[in-house]
Amino acid sequence: MRPVKLACRGLWKLFGPEAPRWRGRAPDATALASGGLIVAVRDVGLEIRAGEIFVIMGLSGSGKSTLVRCLSRLVEPSAGAVLFEGRDILAMREAELIELRRHKFGMVFQNFALLPHRDVLGNVAFPLEIQGVPRERREARAREVIALVGLQGRERHYPRELSGGQQQRVGIARSLAVEPELWFLDEPFSALDPLIRRELQDEFLRLQSVLHKTIVFITHDFDEAIRLADRIAIMQDGAVIQVGTAEELVTAPATPYVAEFTRDVPRAKVLSARRVMRPAVASNGLAGEVPADARLASIAARVLASDRPLAVVEDGRVIGVLGRDEVVAALIGREPVDA
Repeated sequence: MRPVKLACRGLWKLFGPEAPRWRGRAPDATALASGGLIVAVRDVGLEIRAGEIFVIMGLSGSGKSTLVRCLSRLVEPSAGAVLFEGRDILAMREAELIELRRHKFGMVFQNFALLPHRDVLGNVAFPLEIQGVPRERREARAREVIALVGLQGRERHYPRELSGGQQQRVGIARSLAVEPELWFLDEPFSALDPLIRRELQDEFLRLQSVLHKTIVFITHDFDEAIRLADRIAIMQDGAVIQVGTAEELVTAPATPYVAEFTRDVPRAKVLSARRVMRPAVASNGLAGEVPADARLASIAARVLASDRPLAVVEDGRVIGVLGRDEVVAALIGREPVDA
């Protein structure tokens, strides 16, 4: 298992007239019931592993953006600990925190926040300029990431000359210029048209396949989460109520809220061959094979068109079989056969 890159323990963020009284400690039940506290983040504990895309979801007002700002200490938590590579960033001095943000963290938000008087090259190179990197080196690095996000040839264009998707690519390139180890993205694609959004999701996955960043990504769109996430955290009223893969959340919701939240998710997009297969009695007479982690959406047509089941393969060995009955049962919502 990959090492933990970022973690939090007992994290709270309180607002309201009584909030200062609870600085550095968790509020008790009496304080929470008094009406003098507004709880934005409620006793959150998470572990985010190196190299994974960790998506945080929830309805508007659930606390997801506040949580991410607490994890990056853009907002000061009221209580708890935030550990980056084992160090509590809440105990860091201001100078240490600035260095951490300049060299280790990258951030992209829904608002592109590009500098209108600077061209693409100047915008992307700006964080390196803040670091004091010499002009030749920072512009060379900026050109590298501009090419990486597919904007080569537009280095001298200004933000007003770019489309919304291109502006967001500039924002992504700017955050990558400092080669961050941890990347925070708060609904970066939500303001874009559906086709541009899909294009940037594809680009994002391509970048991740090359860069292998540790990513904390906020979205309210479950389709987007399914496409991007290794694991998903669902928030309600400031608390994280379940963490798991999209498949785990859909097939084993921890609460009625999670069940309702995932109710309309197309099962074919999240269920894997491993989840719906039946035990393999024999490996002969099969029509072919499919990977254990393949989603039903990508293999259902092939399975349904075959008069014989297919082998489900993991690490070069057959771990089960998948036929028409299993696929149909999964798609209509019946319990899959246990492997």
